[in-house]
Amino acid sequence: MPSFTVVIIGSGFGGQCAALELLRRGIDDFVILERRDFPGGTWRQNSYPGAGVDVQSPLYSIASEPYDWSRMFAEQHELEEYTTHVVTKHGLADRTVLGATVERIEWIDDTWHISTSAGEYSAQFVVNATGPLSTPVIPPFPGRDTFGGDRFHTNEWDHDVDYRGKRVAIIGSGASAAQIIPAIQPDVASLHVFQRSPHWVMPRPDRTFRPWQRRLLTIGPVHRALRAAVYWKLETRIIGFKYSRAGLWLFAERHARKLLETQVADPELRAALTPDYTIGCKRIILSNTLYPAIAAPNTTLHDRNDGIAEITPSGITTTGGHRIDLDLIVFSTGYDATDGVISYPVIGQDGTTLRDVWADYPRAYLGTAVPRFPNLFIVTGPNTGIGHTSAIFVIEAQMRYIMDAITHTIGRGARSIEVTTEAEAEYTEMVHREMTRTVWKTGGCTSWYQSKSGRVIAMFPGFSFTYRRLASRFRRDHHRLRPVTSHERTAVA
Repeated sequence: MPSFTVVIIGSGFGGQCAALELLRRGIDDFVILERRDFPGGTWRQNSYPGAGVDVQSPLYSIASEPYDWSRMFAEQHELEEYTTHVVTKHGLADRTVLGATVERIEWIDDTWHISTSAGEYSAQFVVNATGPLSTPVIPPFPGRDTFGGDRFHTNEWDHDVDYRGKRVAIIGSGASAAQIIPAIQPDVASLHVFQRSPHWVMPRPDRTFRPWQRRLLTIGPVHRALRAAVYWKLETRIIGFKYSRAGLWLFAERHARKLLETQVADPELRAALTPDYTIGCKRIILSNTLYPAIAAPNTTLHDRNDGIAEITPSGITTTGGHRIDLDLIVFSTGYDATDGVISYPVIGQDGTTLRDVWADYPRAYLGTAVPRFPNLFIVTGPNTGIGHTSAIFVIEAQMRYIMDAITHTIGRGARSIEVTTEAEAEYTEMVHREMTRTVWKTGGCTSWYQSKSGRVIAMFPGFSFTYRRLASRFRRDHHRLRPVTSHERTAVA
């Protein structure tokens, strides 16, 4: 069984950041396990029409890896090029095992044993970087499997299927659907959008960069200055999300309402597209083209009053009694992102399972470490989501804590490090106490930010620099080290 100091699970931005930080700290005995047959994660997997990022590219990138972005909000193909660039530049492909779906990990004799579809591995430390938006979900609609046409989830877009001139249904109206709808609407014969609840939409302040501007983006001081300007502008959003509903209306909701009124002339359609909750409670969509595509003559919006009663061999029957014939059904129905942060079984000390520990709701110290699961670190774990800025900023903040914990353990000749129950409980209590002040808790919506328990377990309830400050100060007193036993020292000798 191959054995490593660190096994990283997942090769997206979380896995890449972990690998780069390990190399910077002189730890090169690691391997990356990737379940797909290519490295790169989200932006290689999600290749649906219109796919792109909703955070400005100079900030939505690894801090140490500037890039000559062609536009402010990068599209999927450029994000794929960027992640491939990072993987190639640092030789990460040679450290990655593809087609290695993790089936189970278990803590046995102070070592993590990792069972995968590509074989068995062992490691002193495990960094789970599979991400919260990697396991697609398709609800069990009646008759779902009877449809005779093409069907797939947005996460697994079938590029062999030509949607042009076809009768298409998109089930879902969230972030992915909002990008697909305007991308395919001009080319399809008819488009049926099934919306469970509307989202607030704000203008997308995109722009292309000129060649000389692209060159400037790769120059260190310019790169850092632009990142800082974008970062601090975005960081002000948390004031509205947590501290000022008046500010939220002034700087967000009024702009969203103006966009809706300007782009949707039909009052009935406009009413169906107007949310009944506070802006920010669900993910805000940035788009200049979504509303015109929904208002187009070949598009029909089906809201909750005309939802899906049944999927049939020929299409969809709605709860309003309409029978819709279709050639293609696209499921834009999201991911198992709350109660299923990690998709595989995790067995810690004394047979404790992570599923049991998280039975009420997922929780972790700094969203990263869990008592009774030594040497296990979860990238983008519970309450590390960020609704106003770049997720990569938070990932990099997590890396400070993860790397400090690993190097602290190795530097003291210890076998394992484990966060204490008291430290995790205190941190979790603080998170959910602060959460009561946020729009994600009190905005009047139900979203994937929430656990089945009703707790908001996806988001961090404050400024991202606050999280970075918490993660950058390694608290030895919040952890328990287990030294190498005399038996182990003798065996090594």
